[in-house]
Amino acid sequence: MEDISRHIAATLRALREQRGWSLDRTARETGVSKAMLGQIERGESSPTVATLWKLASGFRVSFSGLLGGGPVPSERVRHGAETVWGEDASGMQVEPLFPFDPLLGFELFVITLAPGAISESAPHAPGVVEHLVVIEGALEMRLDDDWQRLETGEGLRFAADRPHAYRNAATTSTRFHNVIHYPRDIESLND
Repeated sequence: MEDISRHIAATLRALREQRGWSLDRTARETGVSKAMLGQIERGESSPTVATLWKLASGFRVSFSGLLGGGPVPSERVRHGAETVWGEDASGMQVEPLFPFDPLLGFELFVITLAPGAISESAPHAPGVVEHLVVIEGALEMRLDDDWQRLETGEGLRFAADRPHAYRNAATTSTRFHNVIHYPRDIESLND
């Protein structure tokens, strides 16, 4: 986790430098406070999944690009083989299965929600679409103010440029695949 935190800190600094953004400007564009941005850049704080999404949306880059790892043209993947952004304060763990591919415009994650966990998500960049498929347990999903329950094997596709949340009301973990499709103007951090 320390390696990922260092990577995120370096990536955040590099993104700010590339754009010539101050901490003030970055805070305005991402919705993340200047204090938190400074803590992340100095490696004093590990951002939550929600904070990482705010950063990715504000900079218009892929989520997996913030975590590291690039697309591989042809590679067999195995669950557990990639870097896991391990359980944040909300009880969410994110594992990139296929990192962002700029040619196809998507990335695929295995997400685990701990029992009782809820993860609130601010709207992503305009045009971002999420595709969820529950692979273990049951997932409660909120879009705007409407909660819906998805059982194992069920899926949902939605425009992710609006508020949404994931909740596991069960006493066991819930796992789901999350394919995130980006519009063409999202940058790859791996070029």
